[in-house]
Amino acid sequence: MWYIYGINAVKIIANFRFLFNLLINLCFMGGSMALSQPSLFRTVPEKDHFHLFNKGIVDGEKVVKLLKYKKQDVSVAANVPVASVRYEQKKIPAELEERLREWATALNLVAGYFKDQDKTILWFSIPNPLLGGMSPRDMIRVGRFKKLLNFIQTALDENQR
Repeated sequence: MWYIYGINAVKIIANFRFLFNLLINLCFMGGSMALSQPSLFRTVPEKDHFHLFNKGIVDGEKVVKLLKYKKQDVSVAANVPVASVRYEQKKIPAELEERLREWATALNLVAGYFKDQDKTILWFSIPNPLLGGMSPRDMIRVGRFKKLLNFIQTALDENQR
């Protein structure tokens, strides 16, 4: 493994490549921040690959199980007290339900790319150099979901070009 000033060279190269591509895209788009403004429909997956929704209602237990979270993890990630973490439709706090819906959407967006549930779960669980060496699962767990979602949407947009 090569290190530059004590930092893994692979991470430096991967981050440089991402930033270089972002700069090139911005230059060819007249300097506008087109990548930071989402396309109108890219926030909704084409298909519910994991069957996480039933008539628009998220199956919170299934989402948590897929991400392999404990009650404490859900509490921190959703910013709700541990005692409020419950999944019954009539008892679930609105903020927790919203977070679970967002996580389920992200799972389905990535599954739409891989077209494989196992690969999707693997992607969420292994460290990613473009995410600072964190796994997407850990990014959600520590409250960095919005950054992760932006990364996912940008990556999907880049893949379509």
